Amino acid sequence: MEIDRDFWKGKKVLVTGHTGFKGSWLSLWLQQMDAEVIGLSLDPPTDKNLYKQADIAKNMISLREDIRNGDAVKKVFIKYKPEVVFHLAAQPLVRYSYHNPVETYESNVMGTLHILEGIRSIDTVRAAVMVTTDKCYKNMEWLWGYRENEPMGGKDLYSSSKGSAELLISSYRDSFFPSNLYNQHKTAIATARSGNVIGGGDWAKDRLIPDIIRAFQCGKKVYIRYPNAIRPWQHVLEPLFGYIRLAELLTKHGSKYAEAWNFGPNDSDAQSVEWIVEKMKHYWEGADWTTDEATHDHEAIQLKLDCSKAHSRLDWQPKWGLNHAILKTAEWYKSNFENNNCNLFCLDQISEYMKEDCR
Repeated sequence: MEIDRDFWKGKKVLVTGHTGFKGSWLSLWLQQMDAEVIGLSLDPPTDKNLYKQADIAKNMISLREDIRNGDAVKKVFIKYKPEVVFHLAAQPLVRYSYHNPVETYESNVMGTLHILEGIRSIDTVRAAVMVTTDKCYKNMEWLWGYRENEPMGGKDLYSSSKGSAELLISSYRDSFFPSNLYNQHKTAIATARSGNVIGGGDWAKDRLIPDIIRAFQCGKKVYIRYPNAIRPWQHVLEPLFGYIRLAELLTKHGSKYAEAWNFGPNDSDAQSVEWIVEKMKHYWEGADWTTDEATHDHEAIQLKLDCSKAHSRLDWQPKWGLNHAILKTAEWYKSNFENNNCNLFCLDQISEYMKEDCR
């Protein structure tokens, strides 16, 4: 299971949401393989952000456009004519969606529609990986993992918007890029649903690892809303490797892989929020936490992914177990607080990931 670096050399790749946490890591990885990366995004969502810290814009074309502006999106496609598209731009937070439902749907559904229309406006796109989330499934709070053919749903606005995006992408693929006509259109579109990602450079509000880091670094207790909630935790490099692998196969083998894919950890790494906090405590002297007893908006308690399809058909497997993922996350933040070169540290972790198998 390796990445074909020669495939990516000189490849024109559009990454939406490149100023975000996952988008920054992906853009840096593609740059390392000498791809010609074009980024389309709003400004970073937080003052402190990986995009600036790791100087992501240094070796790419970085554009500031809103995916909710269809005309602007289409102009980017027509001007740069990408061969591969990674669509990550989104409103990514559950709690934010309760207070900003219109923005959430405009970004996650209409924004996705505009990206699909951009793909349709040119004939150069060979592969598109449209990233949604594990929360797109209708959550029944059961103990086993969701498979790609499970119903879409979501009680909160964020989850339902991502389920809606999945339905939209599927209908666009069937309407404009059907598998039986692949030899005519030569465009393969897939969706990717990953678990809860952790890793260095995430500074988002109301997300577990950033909340932990901010509290621990200041010597304060971190307040945890749902300590018993179980999530499919994984290091950010795990799903990104899956996206890259999937894009290669979409380009080389077309409609054979143009469908939905789960990228999550092994079952043993689906752990509770409390488990994560306790592990992170080991890396900060005097760190502690407590339960936030206030009333909060609904969030699912139980969520797992069944990734057997990606294991068997993409030859994709998680490389870093959760303990190792937490170690690498803690190392990144400690290095950052010591003012080490963030760009080099990220590239070193990418190189280390590709060499190791620490399950």
